[in-house]
Amino acid sequence: MHHVLFDCCKQLKHLALSHCDVGAHSLFKIDAPNSKLLVLELTYCCFEILELVCLPKLEKLGCNTWVSRHAPLAFILVLSLGELELSCDAIHSRSEFKLSELLQGMTCIHTLTLGFKGENLWMQPEMRQLLPAFCKLRKLSVRGILVEFDLLWTTAFLLAAPCIEILHIEVWEHICDVDDKSRQLHTERRSPQWEMQFDGPKNRFLKELEFSGFRSLEQQFTFIRSMLERAPNLQMVILKGDERCEYCDALDTPRALKFPKKDEQEMVVRRIQGGIFSPRIIFDQ
Repeated sequence: MHHVLFDCCKQLKHLALSHCDVGAHSLFKIDAPNSKLLVLELTYCCFEILELVCLPKLEKLGCNTWVSRHAPLAFILVLSLGELELSCDAIHSRSEFKLSELLQGMTCIHTLTLGFKGENLWMQPEMRQLLPAFCKLRKLSVRGILVEFDLLWTTAFLLAAPCIEILHIEVWEHICDVDDKSRQLHTERRSPQWEMQFDGPKNRFLKELEFSGFRSLEQQFTFIRSMLERAPNLQMVILKGDERCEYCDALDTPRALKFPKKDEQEMVVRRIQGGIFSPRIIFDQ
């Protein structure tokens, strides 16, 4: 496969691999110093580890759902990589790993997406260990956090990424997975327990906080107010409703809590702003 994709297709710029299997628990190496590949997308691929030895022009990498017992990626010489997406649930990811070890030596990432699909975290608690990899990070998206989970653990990223400008948080509440029979086969979902440092320096670069899946829950108000306290130059808070899901729509089962209606939004603003400086708050249903 390597010969066909990287030795024969040297002009290839965008490659997407889905359900690719090169053998159980296999190591797949990509060593293509002459490749012009800019974007690589992996979905449900059965590599134990994908080792990127050399892809000099690669700018964007997406890894969606892996079945590895270890960190699914290893980087050696990928000097242009600036945008990375890692998305998986704990059902498929068989063990937690340190994100700092996966990103060791990577110092050019400016955009990072971490997705958990409503399951337990697949990454171990870290803060300062991520500083070298996050030194140029400007935009961070943390997606698929189960609606019942506490959110304060995500504030660790403000310490790990002191130059972050945009933070996107997405809460996960899918009616379609509540009665999933597979839930009986896997561990119980547990709210993340990270030891937080609340006396660290403030993040003065964060300008925009976007919150998807917002509903008027106490842990969400607590999180947003905590962000206001830690980011004194925050200019805008964007509150969004849930993203559409065709499987949830097919069930036609209403959620217990929904995005605030027009006449409820003033109360939400007061709950967020009370006693703290006032960034602009935008409701985007």
